Amino acid sequence: MAVTVETLEKLERKITLTLPVGVIQSEVESRLRKLARTVKMDGFRPGKVPMNVVAQRYGYSVHYEVMNDKVGEAFAVAANEANLRVAGQPKITETDAPVDGQMSFDAVFEVFPEVKIGDLSTAEIEKIGTDVTDAAIDKTVDILRKQRRTFAQRAQDVAAQDTDRVTVDFEGKIDGEPFAGGKAEDFQFIVGDGQMLKEFEEAVRGMKSGESKTFQLAFPADYHGKDVAGKTADFMVTVKKIEAAHLPDVDDALAKALGIADASVEGLRADIRKNLEREVKYRLLTRNKQAVMDALVSKAELELPKSSVQSEIDRMVESARADLKQRGIKDADKAPIPDDMFRPQAERRVRLGLVVAELVRANNLQAKHEQIKAHIDELAASYEKPAEVVRWYYGDNRRMAEVEAIVIENNVTDYVLAQAKVTEKAQSFDELMGQN
Repeated sequence: MAVTVETLEKLERKITLTLPVGVIQSEVESRLRKLARTVKMDGFRPGKVPMNVVAQRYGYSVHYEVMNDKVGEAFAVAANEANLRVAGQPKITETDAPVDGQMSFDAVFEVFPEVKIGDLSTAEIEKIGTDVTDAAIDKTVDILRKQRRTFAQRAQDVAAQDTDRVTVDFEGKIDGEPFAGGKAEDFQFIVGDGQMLKEFEEAVRGMKSGESKTFQLAFPADYHGKDVAGKTADFMVTVKKIEAAHLPDVDDALAKALGIADASVEGLRADIRKNLEREVKYRLLTRNKQAVMDALVSKAELELPKSSVQSEIDRMVESARADLKQRGIKDADKAPIPDDMFRPQAERRVRLGLVVAELVRANNLQAKHEQIKAHIDELAASYEKPAEVVRWYYGDNRRMAEVEAIVIENNVTDYVLAQAKVTEKAQSFDELMGQN
């Protein structure tokens, strides 16, 4: 039987469904008889409850269930016959009273859009490249040395300088009044590490053990402590101890202490290079993939299904509530979170998902088994027991689906880069890693 599909607006469609009343009644009676065999009610033995009593108690809910099931089945059949790609759930309403033993329903729903992807050869993409230099390895070695530094107390007459660890007492007041977090005893910090505000470090630098000093400190307007942000405090600080830092030498002993298999300086640097190259590869892939997706979306034309956008917003709101709950926020599940806060991001996700799906379909960019295996093997290689990590991935369908999605994104990235106008740009290691 031909299905008549009415276009309401853009992606919105309507079809009319009909169901014989007799089919509904027959299924309701069948389910009630089945229920009667197991239902327990006061005053009756199990399985001996009269049908009229079961119908009176459960008839409405069973009728509702049957209507949902049968109408849902009828909609699925009609949508399949009309070759419709339905987005979201249909809104189904009964139209009139039954006529000639037939019930009539209107199903209003959205379909997925036609996605038109323009000429990718005109897309302009800046592709970033970064080398792991000896300087980057040197900086990492210095970080590892700092993590293992030791401290020795300086003489009484030696002033505090950068890299020293100082122990101080301090108290701050604003307009003569103490404030929360403005006082501490035996507080330690490394001079020059940026742990303290600049004025505080400058005040302590050059002081000697046993000395006290008063100074003013202006809190930045964007300071995390909102009660003092943008205000000026008067501080008094007393230096109680100054300790000089000692960094371990870069030698075989350091490599051994760091657990390097080849306990040598060369082995240490090789291990650092390997780890940095892995991290650089990941960051470049993420950054360049983002540039590709931006270019891909800019070349696509499509309407967005409202239902898909709303579903994405609902997921994001739910995730935000879960995050608030994890942070210990009271009544996080009732927190007012307006949809519009997430709408732009949700629209982009839906648009990108539809565009990527169309590109994958049109160009056979699905993830191949060997690609998924290679990706998992690469992920596992950085762990001490790779075989266990591989089993961990293969043991969970959800994790495998996540890997498949990443591989598909990589396939799309490679395909678009091969088609587009690509400009190669070198970026320093520090820039890529977000360091100064």
